[in-house]
Amino acid sequence: MKVKVGDVTLGGGGPLVLIAGPCVLESEELALRVGEEVRRAAEDVGMPYIFKSSYAKMNRTSIRSYIGPGLEEGLRILEKVKSEVGVPVLTDVHSPPEAEAAAEVVDAVQIPAFLCRQTDLALACGRTGKPVNIKKGQFMAPEDMGPAAEKVASTGNSRIMLTERGTCFGYHNLVVDMRSLVIMGKFGYPVVFDATHSVQLPGAGKGASGGQPEFVAPLARAAAAVGVDAIFLETHPEPSEALSDAACMLPLRELRGLLEEVVEIHLSLGKFSARFTERRGEWR
Repeated sequence: MKVKVGDVTLGGGGPLVLIAGPCVLESEELALRVGEEVRRAAEDVGMPYIFKSSYAKMNRTSIRSYIGPGLEEGLRILEKVKSEVGVPVLTDVHSPPEAEAAAEVVDAVQIPAFLCRQTDLALACGRTGKPVNIKKGQFMAPEDMGPAAEKVASTGNSRIMLTERGTCFGYHNLVVDMRSLVIMGKFGYPVVFDATHSVQLPGAGKGASGGQPEFVAPLARAAAAVGVDAIFLETHPEPSEALSDAACMLPLRELRGLLEEVVEIHLSLGKFSARFTERRGEWR
């Protein structure tokens, strides 16, 4: 199945798509800078690009953690990125009213991993008519994403994407089972791999989450080799100074090199990539 987000199409054996931006909106200036630089890098390697950033990050470890600028200011910044950078935008929503408000501005809404089983949120996102990216909960098996997608689809909206972002492995650790990308592909929706949240170490940073950013590139390359439809990652000019997920974001200066690698892998799949897409229909 193909899903169109703005003028970008995911799935159906098309180009590998990039979904990227800073974890959370820090300022209009930063959002525009990152959006412009990522757009140029993506264009240079032939990747369609969707800007992602959150106006609020509600699943913070500490009360002292930065949440974001909030819904009203965040949507204003996202609308500016959309118009000035000229790319589709995607953001998290956390409640039915937020989904309705965000849908007035963004090209796609995203259900955060911790909320992927919230029925009222899934239905509200579906009713917006916008594409819905459902992030697989850290506590979820990949086959359990079928019922999550079914909630959105029950509204008549089949513009659904499923995202892998790692699974809890003991305390303060996540692992990625590459089989989950194939399993989620059986539902027929585009599959996205979140390369930066997958290296997060939840709550391991003394009041914040830690991370292992040295594994972002290897995991992204592996996911591209499996045949995903999009790579999702968060990037920042200076991750150590970022206000959210500083420990696992990719430095902006390293982005171009990684994109070149994943595109080369994606193109090398050739006929295999097409067969993988066709076989999804047989598996359903």
